[in-house]
Amino acid sequence: MAEHYGTAIVPTRVKKPRDKASVESTVGDISTWITAALRNQTYFSVSELNEDIFKKLSDYNERPFQKRPGSRKSAFAEEERELLLPLPVISYEIATWKKATVAFNYHVCVNSQYYSVPHEYIKHQVDVRITSRIVEIFYNSLRIGSHPLLTGHHGQYRTVDEHMPLKHRKSSDWNAERFVSWAQTMGPNITEVIRSVLAGCKVEQQGYRTCMGILKMSDKYGVERLEAACARVLGYTPHPTYRNLSAILKSGQDKISSPKTVKSNATCERHSFVRGAKYYGGDDHAE
Repeated sequence: MAEHYGTAIVPTRVKKPRDKASVESTVGDISTWITAALRNQTYFSVSELNEDIFKKLSDYNERPFQKRPGSRKSAFAEEERELLLPLPVISYEIATWKKATVAFNYHVCVNSQYYSVPHEYIKHQVDVRITSRIVEIFYNSLRIGSHPLLTGHHGQYRTVDEHMPLKHRKSSDWNAERFVSWAQTMGPNITEVIRSVLAGCKVEQQGYRTCMGILKMSDKYGVERLEAACARVLGYTPHPTYRNLSAILKSGQDKISSPKTVKSNATCERHSFVRGAKYYGGDDHAE
């Protein structure tokens, strides 16, 4: 803020009353002069109150000093006015700073919203400046991204085409079909997991980050292990998560045995009662 307004802030020393300017006592004087004088008045609008406050403030500034000639108003006009600098065209705006790490999809997460940066900064830690209107991303004090602040539901993406790798610019429309097609090139169980993740989100786009994370596991563990892990996790739950798969792969549970391939949704729909009619009813349960 000091840099924005071309000034300096010099903190006073602890337990040194003489370091403090006369403004400290002036605060109490103004409270007595204005607040006390208007305490019994009744106002029906802020404009009426401000009008009386400004009038009392003017009277206070024109009030003669007790120990030297002049007043606060004359001292300002004679000693300070010429030294003032013009105010900046843009007012200073309070900002919040936080640190973030650029994800594999070249976006940073800020308050559950996602903003792109150049893909060269993947896995790098950056500084994020957040105001009421804008989000700026800095790397080593160099601004590498700037976006309007996203509001509304969580999980929105703000992506600049220039931030994408060349292969992504050719097809920048990320959608469910693209993730499913990618999964189909790897295996049926991986495809089933991706479909489950997308189906479990109220807003489809909320599942894109999870899908990307799951599919990128193949870079670290290989497609065969990821397929085996997906088969195993589908045997435990119909709603697998990234955390489930990560735990299986890290512990090596996918290598213990060859899990059975999970049947497709279409097959399950044709056979809703998998335990048979006798389990759910019969002569013994007629009553």
